[in-house]
Amino acid sequence: MKLYISEGNPHCLKVLAAVELTRVQCDVQCVNHEERVVPFLSRPALPALLLPSGGHLFSSNAICQYLFETSGQKPNTLITQWLEWESTELQPALLQALHMAVLQGKATEASKSLQGPLSYLDQCLSKGATPYLTAEAVSVVDVVLWGALHPFLSDSSLALGESKAVQAWFERLAGEKACQAAAQRVLQGKGLEALKSFMQRQPAPHFSQRRDAQSSNNTSSEVEEGERVVSEEEMESAALTWSRGLTACPEPTQRQHPILPQEGQRNLLVTSALPYVNNVPHLGNIIGCVLSADVFARYGRLRGWNMLYVCGTDEYGTATENKAREEGLTPQQICDKYHAVHADIYRWFQVDFDYFGRTTTQKQTEIAQNIFWRLHERGFLLEDTVEQLRCESCQRFLADRFVEGVCPHCSYPEARGDQCDKCGRLINAVELKNPQCKVCSKTPIIRSSKHLFLDLPKLESSLGQWLDKSTGSGDWTANAKQITRSWLRDGLKPRCITRDLKWGTPVPHPDFAEKVFYVWFDAPIGYLSITANYTDQWEKWWKNPNQVELYNFMAKDNVPFHSVVFPCSLLGAQDNYTLVNHLVATAEYLNYEDTKFSKSRGIGVFGDMAMDTGIPSDVWRFYLLYVRPEGQDSAFSWADMALKNNSELLNNLGNFINRAGMFVTKFFEGCVPAMELLTEDKTLLAQVGWELRQYIHLMDKVKIRDALKHILNISRHGNQYIQVNEPWKKIKGGDPDRQRAGTVTGVSVNIACLLAVMLQPYMPTVSQTIREQLSAPAACLGAMLSGAGSVVCSLPAGHRIGTVSPLFQKLEADQIVALKKRFGGQQAPTVAQNTAGTEQAPPGTTATPVAANDGAAVSGADPERAKQLTQAVAEQGDKVRVLKSQKAEKAAIAAEVTKLLDLKKQLALAEGKNPEPAPQKGKKK
Repeated sequence: MKLYISEGNPHCLKVLAAVELTRVQCDVQCVNHEERVVPFLSRPALPALLLPSGGHLFSSNAICQYLFETSGQKPNTLITQWLEWESTELQPALLQALHMAVLQGKATEASKSLQGPLSYLDQCLSKGATPYLTAEAVSVVDVVLWGALHPFLSDSSLALGESKAVQAWFERLAGEKACQAAAQRVLQGKGLEALKSFMQRQPAPHFSQRRDAQSSNNTSSEVEEGERVVSEEEMESAALTWSRGLTACPEPTQRQHPILPQEGQRNLLVTSALPYVNNVPHLGNIIGCVLSADVFARYGRLRGWNMLYVCGTDEYGTATENKAREEGLTPQQICDKYHAVHADIYRWFQVDFDYFGRTTTQKQTEIAQNIFWRLHERGFLLEDTVEQLRCESCQRFLADRFVEGVCPHCSYPEARGDQCDKCGRLINAVELKNPQCKVCSKTPIIRSSKHLFLDLPKLESSLGQWLDKSTGSGDWTANAKQITRSWLRDGLKPRCITRDLKWGTPVPHPDFAEKVFYVWFDAPIGYLSITANYTDQWEKWWKNPNQVELYNFMAKDNVPFHSVVFPCSLLGAQDNYTLVNHLVATAEYLNYEDTKFSKSRGIGVFGDMAMDTGIPSDVWRFYLLYVRPEGQDSAFSWADMALKNNSELLNNLGNFINRAGMFVTKFFEGCVPAMELLTEDKTLLAQVGWELRQYIHLMDKVKIRDALKHILNISRHGNQYIQVNEPWKKIKGGDPDRQRAGTVTGVSVNIACLLAVMLQPYMPTVSQTIREQLSAPAACLGAMLSGAGSVVCSLPAGHRIGTVSPLFQKLEADQIVALKKRFGGQQAPTVAQNTAGTEQAPPGTTATPVAANDGAAVSGADPERAKQLTQAVAEQGDKVRVLKSQKAEKAAIAAEVTKLLDLKKQLALAEGKNPEPAPQKGKKK
């Protein structure tokens, strides 16, 4: 293993001490603060631990946990709770204090900001019966907290109050040689001054000046309070709201189809990018579109908004034709087959569409052709003869997604025929350098063909006016705005809307009768046609911009087609169409472990595979939403999934909810006891109310990942509340103690009920299970999310709960190792791998298949061997790319390229083709 650190980085203190204390063999290398040692992250992350498996850990706490577990010191519930407290309560206060002390010279103010966390720590240490936080010996918690607090506690000039227990504990740890060595290496005897270089490179922390209910106006997704001060007014307000119960809360109404816009209500139309029918979605596709939209739609229903959520499969295009030939079916049969596959996957993931349709329908033809004619009649279409790439080997014009070459703008070697993924520029396929057909790898030739174009320059003024209004009033993600602005900054150009294909929506113009609509024009119209197949009153949604708010969910590569091309089509049709108000795009892509998700190589988890892992769909939903790439790229990691399941779900959330219910059953015969609120109970209710308001505010803004953290914060508050009050002890005492145990139990089980409601958009089955175990009244669903963000007593004294049982199961290390191996590119082929490889998706889609052979019977072909070799070629290609990106020695790269070429020859033979490679003409692999 290799540990990367940087001098003057406070986060490196704890990991260096952990290495020395655990005596785990590890090569420690000191690098610059800006060194990017984790290849798949878009930002520097230090410290970082390179594992024997080749993966990375880049959370200082996770590294410490790993080192202690490797040395045989296993975690327990108390350790997990302390680590959660350090990361969510102590660290925000510390970052604020470091910023003030190191960069602003405000040491006194910095000290004050730490008084709350230090008082809590001092209180816990004073009550403890051991010299360290969790045991007689040093544990991972002691090292983590020592490293976090060292810059301040080691500076005698800072007045940090009368925290005698903290000082005694700190001095015991400071006497450890491992801690002394870590401090010397990182700080070099300079104290806080040593941190200046590091702190200057960090973003300024968010300072919370107002700590009252109005703080929910802060739109930052990063704000988390340290030891939050609760005012008397907040406590009394929380107690008053609590006492009102559910009396004013109506029971939720059942959905009645068809759902139509209603006068006087907030009418929300939600769409997620249409997944391409020829691709089985992997986890990155699912979180990028359908799952994110599902969470928001479920939340909106809880809020009482009038919601319609539609989606469906995009089914036209060359890829479907290729797949049909490959499987010996018609294109329509392929669509029928894979539409069912998609529907089954989303059903298992509990994606609650109001309607899941498809684009191969008569409604699609009617609406697309109607929009076409309206554009034509209003002069927004152009005719032109264009040069296209034609593959003589395949005897066809090539769709843009079936061409790959070198980008003419940035020289990226794997640019597609319509867009470069690296620089984001639009490309005409004929502009590519060294183009290749992605079906047969031959070099295509240029031929001419007459086509129709959408005159985007003529619509640019109307588009600009609409964009100013929509982006100004709606919740567009930052990257959606940025991508759209870059298109407008470069100037719009006419965009071709027809293609020389067979399988697609026919162009009704007699001069173009042999052509179909190009996917970028046709696919987004699928939102309209799918709604039209749901209800014949579809125009009440799609031609009603004054009453309807449209939310589009997608991956970032689909943004320009939803923010420029599709709106221009609707603006040009001049038929009062509803245009997008809120464009929600994931910021980056979800990577898989330490590499990219690959649909064609079987690397990563596909939707149909997740069903077979034995892990419940709610846990999949939780983890995908926890790592949702909102502000930057993120990665799926089996180890991290296990960690989040075992710590966040099992030891934090599940532990609190189960304890609360079990106390009612065990101590009070299944009935909620009477509650008499004291100051600490009111404080808890105020804290939980604040977390709830943050949750509501963030969910309203579609900050789905950040809102989830506030659910976990509430359960952490609850666990600490139970731990401090110890109802299991007080129940054995006299009447005052028994009354106290009853209040703590009653308050806790009511907060568990609140958590069930807040969890419903994220984990619907778990939410339902909690409510069933607590026999929660249906009205509780509407009580918590009215928008006020106050906690009410949903389960009053005397309420009888049901049978309580654990909600989550631990993911064991050997189980995770097996799953990681299974999905690391070695698994047996499934539907996902039998599907042709895919690249980034067309508009309204989440994936577009890339390559498939022409399906012709070839003598000597070995399909099974070909499948294996296709995977091997893909893996070797990845290996070459990684070496090149790491600027490895030329000899090492050349050796791997040789292996790659040999594998390609073997693959050609297995496919019954000529083993001689296609001319490369300088194209990089």
